[in-house]
Amino acid sequence: MPTANPPHGTPSADIVTGCHVLGTDDHGDPVWGHVSARDPGGRGVWLKSGGRGFDEVSYDDVALIDFDGALREGTGPPPREYPLHTEVLRARPDVNSVVHCHPPYSIALAATGQPLHAFSNGAGPFAGGVPRFEEPVGLVQTAELGAAVADRLGDARGLFLVGHGIIAVGSSVATAVTTAILLERACRLQILAASAGGVSPELHHPGKRYVHAESDGYLLRTWEYLVRRLEATTRSGT
Repeated sequence: MPTANPPHGTPSADIVTGCHVLGTDDHGDPVWGHVSARDPGGRGVWLKSGGRGFDEVSYDDVALIDFDGALREGTGPPPREYPLHTEVLRARPDVNSVVHCHPPYSIALAATGQPLHAFSNGAGPFAGGVPRFEEPVGLVQTAELGAAVADRLGDARGLFLVGHGIIAVGSSVATAVTTAILLERACRLQILAASAGGVSPELHHPGKRYVHAESDGYLLRTWEYLVRRLEATTRSGT
């Protein structure tokens, strides 16, 4: 685990922590996947650079780019799929962070064509459904494709990039990362339920059953635990 950390509370620090949390929760896919944060000063987007796994990201692996992908601070290169981040942030002023990763259960469930059924507390943020982006485009590396992804995301918290991975968004790195983790757990539970006969029809549309899980406060309590777990793992060296 890297020891070099940026000043606490900066976008770079949040991204480093967010990447490490994802790296301990089976969201890594060798070096693929990235976390971004909107620059508070309006200069663009802070983003994990390409070529590093979530678990090994350090301060030097985070760069600031403008909305056209030009490097403003740090060393590059930015990931080829930076338009996923810039175009979602351009389209969603309520969003300050975007996570793109390739977690296995989310990819598997999306590949079945089934909708996600939000039948657990952790799935509460997705009670309104998770949209699907199904265009077979490979990497999303143009502004046009990024804008199409943002349009399909709409006002949702997460999106299945079918045959590719997921996008999760939030008002902060903490809430976006937690959203990605909860989406993966919800997909895992659905796959487990399918192996035991499927999800009961009354839980296909949970209504207000999990409304308590839709707030940022709920996500942040989970985030605080995930950070404590990361710190304990780092201290123990495991």
